[in-house]
Amino acid sequence: MDRIEKAEGLFKEGYNCAQAVLIAFSDVTGLEKDFAARLSSPFGGGMGRMREVCGAVSGMFMVLGAVEGYDDPADQGAKKQVYATVQKLAAAFREENGSIICSELLGVQKNGDDPSPDFRTKEFYGKRPCVELVKSAAGIVERYLEGNARHAD
Repeated sequence: MDRIEKAEGLFKEGYNCAQAVLIAFSDVTGLEKDFAARLSSPFGGGMGRMREVCGAVSGMFMVLGAVEGYDDPADQGAKKQVYATVQKLAAAFREENGSIICSELLGVQKNGDDPSPDFRTKEFYGKRPCVELVKSAAGIVERYLEGNARHAD
């Protein structure tokens, strides 16, 4: 199973958008599934269901950070490289989907006061584009990693 299909399956199991993307790349990030799930859990619903940055986009960035992130705060070159790649990945997601903002992608108002997650019903999957957004984010980061030979399988 490829990582895009894995991300889709994880989302359909009930993981949020960020979790589905990050966990799908555990073979590249080296993160244990449980740890990756906990780490990315706050980013669902556009960060705690506030409908800000799409969780799938956040998951994509977490994959990038695990693979290419910097750990020396004085390394300005590394910071610049990571930030440039974030902007490149965000631009690709925006081009494919029209936005990186959850509320805009879902066509709903931003939400800051109701932390209750939506139940995953047939109707949920019918009205929400989240599965496709997860697949899009996974595909974008997959293509990025494939284009950088040091990250290839």
